[in-house]
Amino acid sequence: MKSAGPSLRNSLRNGLAPDTKNMQIKHFLQFNDFSREEFEYLFERTRWIKQEFKQYRRYWPLEDRTLAMIFDKHSTRTRLSFEAGMHQLGGAAIYLSTRDTQLGRGEPVEDAARVISRMVDIVMIRTHEHDIVRRFAAHSRVPVINGLTDEYHPCQIIGDIFTFIEHHGSITGKTVAWIGDSNNVCNTWLQAAEVFDFNVHVSTPRGYEVEPERAGLYGTSHYEEFADPHEAVKGADLVTTDVWTSMGFEAETEERKRDFADFRVDAEMMSHTRKDALFMHCLPAHRGEEVAAEVIDGPQSVVWDEAENRLHTQKALIEYLLLGRLDNA
Repeated sequence: MKSAGPSLRNSLRNGLAPDTKNMQIKHFLQFNDFSREEFEYLFERTRWIKQEFKQYRRYWPLEDRTLAMIFDKHSTRTRLSFEAGMHQLGGAAIYLSTRDTQLGRGEPVEDAARVISRMVDIVMIRTHEHDIVRRFAAHSRVPVINGLTDEYHPCQIIGDIFTFIEHHGSITGKTVAWIGDSNNVCNTWLQAAEVFDFNVHVSTPRGYEVEPERAGLYGTSHYEEFADPHEAVKGADLVTTDVWTSMGFEAETEERKRDFADFRVDAEMMSHTRKDALFMHCLPAHRGEEVAAEVIDGPQSVVWDEAENRLHTQKALIEYLLLGRLDNA
């Protein structure tokens, strides 16, 4: 992939359609939008970008570039990691809430995409229906990143897999145990298993099982369901979970607490994993509900590395979408 460079940026800002023969705009809407080889490049760049950051060496490849961040769902980690990351790359980030813009008053997604993408260089969207990011991307002149939808959370899993690699090396052939609700993060782990050739054991209460059509599973051999979470974690290299009540399901909180009572990740459950197994959680966490304090604050937990790595993997992602492949400076 050639560098997107100033020529594309200038043509976009001058209202001209880009020359797609030389440069095709690439979006990141689902995990499987990228190949394994592309992810391996991103992880290589992430290692270098993180190292530069830790050494306080300035790296500004995106000077004069602007990221628009469109939020229809509340956020801490997504907003902070994208906004700080863009500044650390020398660019600027603009926060747009649907509550404060015409998108919240019925402006068509297609119209917003046509306007916003003429004014910025890249867009991140955190919203409900996945169809919104697809429609926005279809009418955008610049790359679009899915910051989270009800169906998928691909930026989270990039950070998670990079964190696993930092601690244990390649994830290929390993076993990831997902315990709890089969939500957007779970769906994305299942897509990642196809890309990286690892196994996912999913254990959910009855009635909360994976919906194959939402996870994009069609004849996959990388995923197995378990009624008993203790069976699901046997021999696992990584155990991961999320809150029992995701955004949008708050009315079901008490019912979910009853349904998920046997799916808390505690020390007894972790004792069935491999001895060096890791624990992850995309946060925020509710200690005493989906995870015991002894686990999330214990020696197997890497949740704080995981949270930080959202920053570095997303910087590599933005760089790639805007500049293409680069050699380490």
